Amino acid sequence: QSLVAEGAGKCSIVMQVPEVTTFESHLIRVRLNPALADPLYYYYYFQSPFGKGNVQSIVMQVAAAGIRASELATLPVPKPNLARQRRIASILSAYDDLIENNTRRIAILEEMARRIYEEWFVSFRFPGHERVRMVESELGLVPEGWRVVEVQKVVRRLPAGTVYKQADVAEAGSVPVIDQSSAEVLGFHSNEPAHRATPGSPVVIFGDHTCKMQLMVVPFSLGPNTVPFVAEQLPVHYVYGLVRGLVSTHEYKRHWSDLMKKKVLVSADDLAESYATLVQPMAELIECLRQATRNLRTTRDLLLPKLISGDLDVSALPEPEAVAA
Repeated sequence: QSLVAEGAGKCSIVMQVPEVTTFESHLIRVRLNPALADPLYYYYYFQSPFGKGNVQSIVMQVAAAGIRASELATLPVPKPNLARQRRIASILSAYDDLIENNTRRIAILEEMARRIYEEWFVSFRFPGHERVRMVESELGLVPEGWRVVEVQKVVRRLPAGTVYKQADVAEAGSVPVIDQSSAEVLGFHSNEPAHRATPGSPVVIFGDHTCKMQLMVVPFSLGPNTVPFVAEQLPVHYVYGLVRGLVSTHEYKRHWSDLMKKKVLVSADDLAESYATLVQPMAELIECLRQATRNLRTTRDLLLPKLISGDLDVSALPEPEAVAA
């Protein structure tokens, strides 16, 4: 187990190191004495405001904004007894384990929905496909009754509403703000949401520059350069699968018009409805897991400085599973 500083004052923990590992020259690698120190405890210490401030006090004194191994070695840090270190580390890592587990479950659900879509609408192995005749189209052989159209014929763009920038959002609030970055949310506010998405009436967002696409089933607002849209006469869950991944970022420009001109193969209405009915519970569960994960992160981040400072009695804390539920 090692502590690894990533850049000036940032810290990560490496639990398992492969036999052959290459580290960048600016990384300081530290192996702690297991008889005196729990690596996870000190990882969380350097994630806390106290640890970050301790390191930054050295970093800011150096013209190149960095820290040397000799300076890190003499950095004063707290040294509670080993049992307390392990208890604090176990509490915080339990939250991280639950967060990681939720992340894996979300990925599995998203993969399930994607595979069902590909099985039905790409490989044409949908329920009852044996009884459907294949006919020629501009996209090759397709099931009879399916049609080739431009994306703009099956989606309807919505007004963005009030656009929130990073400076306008908080770490907590009743309404998530979604932007075009890879992050799940930009932040939160507690004003009226710009869009009132629900499980039965979802809204899709599209990052105009990044091509990020996300299905929303709860009320939300938007960050800059993020386009909301819904389906035109088709189930939104189906259209989300239909248009997702059609465009990708190869240069810094707006991609919405490129997406609108793409041609897609639209299935029979009853099959689109069947797919939407099948994947809607998955989308609802994904959102529940995302909300649970946000609660876990919030609780962990509130506990972190209190545990490190000793303000909380570790024996009085509930297990993280109770928070997740």
